[in-house]
Amino acid sequence: MYFESREQAGQILAEQLLQQYRYEDCAVVALSDGAVVVGEQIAKALHCVLTMLLVEDIQVPGEGMSFGGVSQNGGFTYNGMFSAGEMEYYTSEYHGYLEEQKRLAFQKINRLLGDGGVIDNELLRDRVVILVADGLDTGASLDVAVDFLKPIRIKRLVVATPVATVQSVDKLHILADELHILDVKTNFMGVDHYYDQNDIPSHEDTIAKINQIVLNWR
Repeated sequence: MYFESREQAGQILAEQLLQQYRYEDCAVVALSDGAVVVGEQIAKALHCVLTMLLVEDIQVPGEGMSFGGVSQNGGFTYNGMFSAGEMEYYTSEYHGYLEEQKRLAFQKINRLLGDGGVIDNELLRDRVVILVADGLDTGASLDVAVDFLKPIRIKRLVVATPVATVQSVDKLHILADELHILDVKTNFMGVDHYYDQNDIPSHEDTIAKINQIVLNWR
């Protein structure tokens, strides 16, 4: 399944979610800049807050796979796709590299956040949280998001994305209460491949927009 744009994909997901969550107290949490474009359509339909969880991915050197991610509270979460043996090997083999990348990732997040921050836990507490991606490959960002949400009391965790891999869907059945996925791929070609238009605002512009939305919501 292909989409004209992230806006179009978001509108399709919004139609799916509208009937069930129209009268619920919801919060849409986007997992990337592209996910903000998708999530904005859902938030508009549900008349709810839209915010963003900043996650910096750390890659295994030379292997094109995610080691894990750092969230905006400084926590690091390993990619849940790794077995215990693989995790132990990579941690031992790349310990110095990993620690340095964690430090750099958190510095980058802090520069982007500035003084304001993006997520206020109180915006999520006791709400249905709808985690939105524009595409899910390994699902590593979801591991980070779930760890971030653990201390926050929420009513329900819903995940919505236009496209995802079989592996990430298998993981989602464990992590989330409900899934809304428009297409599941066995051979994932990269997120941008499934959109005709790939114009995404810069990270800085996206965060400025999110902070303004949150300010207006308050």
